[in-house]
Amino acid sequence: MRLTEREGEALLREGDLIALGREADKIRQQRFGNTTTFIIDRNINYTNVCVNECRFCAFFRRQGSKDAYLLTHEEILEKVRETVEAGGTQVMIQGGLYPELGLAYYEKMLRLIKEHFPTITIHSFTATEIQHFAREAGLSNLETLKRLQAAGLDSLPGGGAEILVDEVRRKVSPKKIMTDDWLHVMECAHSIGMESTATMVIGFGETMAQRIEHMEKVRRLQDKTGGFRAFITWTFQPGHTELGGEKTSSWDYMRTLALSRLYMDNIAHIQGSWVTQGERIGQLTLGFGADDAGSIMLEENVVRAAGTLYDMSTKKMVRLIEGAGREAAQRDTEYNIIRRF
Repeated sequence: MRLTEREGEALLREGDLIALGREADKIRQQRFGNTTTFIIDRNINYTNVCVNECRFCAFFRRQGSKDAYLLTHEEILEKVRETVEAGGTQVMIQGGLYPELGLAYYEKMLRLIKEHFPTITIHSFTATEIQHFAREAGLSNLETLKRLQAAGLDSLPGGGAEILVDEVRRKVSPKKIMTDDWLHVMECAHSIGMESTATMVIGFGETMAQRIEHMEKVRRLQDKTGGFRAFITWTFQPGHTELGGEKTSSWDYMRTLALSRLYMDNIAHIQGSWVTQGERIGQLTLGFGADDAGSIMLEENVVRAAGTLYDMSTKKMVRLIEGAGREAAQRDTEYNIIRRF
């Protein structure tokens, strides 16, 4: 039977961590056997200029700041070239909300990438960026997504969700899109066959009830559209941010991860996070419901800006997965296995 919101909240508050992990791992085993996947990709942050100025973000800069930047199309193409040469199959292009850049900048970027590297998957732009592009262009979210799809955009990452409860969002990112906006962009994307992932960032001081509220909203939309490929939980990295505070514990993260496997019964893949947790906890996620270990991530700047830095290679990733007693496999964006180790 499907977990209710009340049951989910009770498990987050009082559930035995090891029992939760075992139950989550049992479901993972039933669905995916002994295989754990990962992807080789690159995060290309095309600009750090952002008008949202979120309190939890250490990456953004105001326009005109001495260390503000905007990559040229040529610089982006060079980063894609390096990704392909390193065996990468996906680029995740994301950035701040640069004022008055124009939709044509992004359309040209996508067309150039597909023209030069037709096999690369462009899994890019958060819902926050899509709505920003749409408002700047005077278009609907749906029309903006259709134009980007025609230019080469393949799918959307789930960034920008944080906690899908407006009470929390007003505290940590008052200028950012609100809950219904994020859900609407995702529904629009799914309606044109553009699948996406969904994320949740914990550790903002939100309640367990608010975490479950977030999961429930994603689960309901998935019931309606079926467009989410994966659910990914991250932890807030407070270093160098205006919001500040302490990192939530790895135990809290693991409990929430296991619960997400149990609660998100209509989303196939649950991804563990070595990027914010490090290799050891990243490995433990494979026993708490995660069937995917995420990305090799040839480049990442946002978490790094908050002072959290871990590095990964294919060799280390395979060793991490095999150390958990699993069989490692490289996947593509759609979770098709393209190489086993």
